[in-house]
Amino acid sequence: MIRGPLTASRPLPHLHWLYYVAVRSLQQRVLGYIRKHELLRAGDRVGIAVSGGADSVALLRLLLDLRKEIGVVLSVVHFNHKLRGAESEEDERFVAQLAREHKLELHCESGQVTAYAEEKHLSLETAARELRYQYFRSLLLEGGLNRTATGHTLDDQAETVLLKVVRGAGSRGLAGVYPRFPVPGSRLSASIIRPLLGIRRKDLEAYLRGRGQCWREDRSNRDLRHTRNRVRHGILPRLERYLNPGVREALAETAEIARAEEEYWQKEVAQVLPLLWAEGALKMSALADLPLALQRRVVRAASESLGLRLDFHHVEEILALTQTEAAKAAELPGGWVVSRKQSELSFERQSGTPSNPNYEYCLSVPGAVEVAETESRFEAVLVSGNAAKGYNPEDLLDRLSLAGELKVRNWRPGDRFWPAHTKVPKKIKELLQDIHVTGPERKLWPVVVSGTEVIWVRGLQAPVRLLARGGEAVLIREGKVIKA
Repeated sequence: MIRGPLTASRPLPHLHWLYYVAVRSLQQRVLGYIRKHELLRAGDRVGIAVSGGADSVALLRLLLDLRKEIGVVLSVVHFNHKLRGAESEEDERFVAQLAREHKLELHCESGQVTAYAEEKHLSLETAARELRYQYFRSLLLEGGLNRTATGHTLDDQAETVLLKVVRGAGSRGLAGVYPRFPVPGSRLSASIIRPLLGIRRKDLEAYLRGRGQCWREDRSNRDLRHTRNRVRHGILPRLERYLNPGVREALAETAEIARAEEEYWQKEVAQVLPLLWAEGALKMSALADLPLALQRRVVRAASESLGLRLDFHHVEEILALTQTEAAKAAELPGGWVVSRKQSELSFERQSGTPSNPNYEYCLSVPGAVEVAETESRFEAVLVSGNAAKGYNPEDLLDRLSLAGELKVRNWRPGDRFWPAHTKVPKKIKELLQDIHVTGPERKLWPVVVSGTEVIWVRGLQAPVRLLARGGEAVLIREGKVIKA
């Protein structure tokens, strides 16, 4: 669907000067951001990722305005996800016409996102992003381009930071979307850059309208089944209205602060870690002498050198081992154990443990996924209206109460759940003891999470607060895989 002016037009005469000033101001803000973060330099060959939407079309037009001032060579990059049938094809034609109109080379590719999502057990959103960025990287690795610019805005940054806060994140997560990140393996220090991270989406749309430039509207951006769309169209507008009119700018500033903090701490950890960490062991007394913030980062960095990604509670359990009254060992994901041995904390993988006993699969709503580890098939069914009468109401979850993408995985230490008809939430470890789940199947016992919250556990009733009260509901059910 096309949005904005359909034909080129000029501002009204009495607004001409004001419009010129506004456009020049926007150009200078973008140029200032590019220079502040050293995103572009003279001679760069830049592929502008254009989907056809307002953000990417505005990025194209702004970099066309600034290319002589910066001294860069531009081209257009488009990836067709083939998710919306004829509309996707129209998007591609629209972008191709833009490239011809401005006499720019066009790099165009397409991919079967649905098949890729099924193969990799990913949501369509995640699968589309992975394929898109694989294409961007391939262009950079070929050497024809040394920069790919995407149209991420200040609004995208605010949405990302808010989602990170809700799902649980340290300063690394709060750093949000980075202005640039390098592409390893490229000969020309290639990178993907985001020149519009300091600009509001509404300012870009006003700029396009003033220039008489139309754009394409992706209808899926209004689909409230997607978490980011609920944040964009529901949660952030309410925060603006009731708490802080500048909440988007505040969240984006939080990301700026967090990125600077991360850069500082990375340097500190790089200096300290070699003094404490060797051959899979941390020197306990030296670790205990550090400030708590640095202790946590050293533990996390040591773990990551072994390929371990730890949650906050794992780090705290490891640090607790430095206390004399603490337990002598802590279990980590992937079959790893940290044990206190004399003056060291030793990281070891338990013998006979698979390298990755955990599993995790995305579950679309509606949709289904087969989980090989449990030899079962999980399905999320959308139920509404009179259809709900055919189901047990204690099995139906309120669609709007589900805060994030659904994932099927095995339970992890620290997970909690609040079954119906119980007074308080309990650790899933304890709940499994109550229903006498033992043996090898215990570690593989499946749960479904929405964001970071466990909303379904095999054999237990759903939490009362998540049950549907009318409107659209979600039914999660498990069945055995029938082998041919």
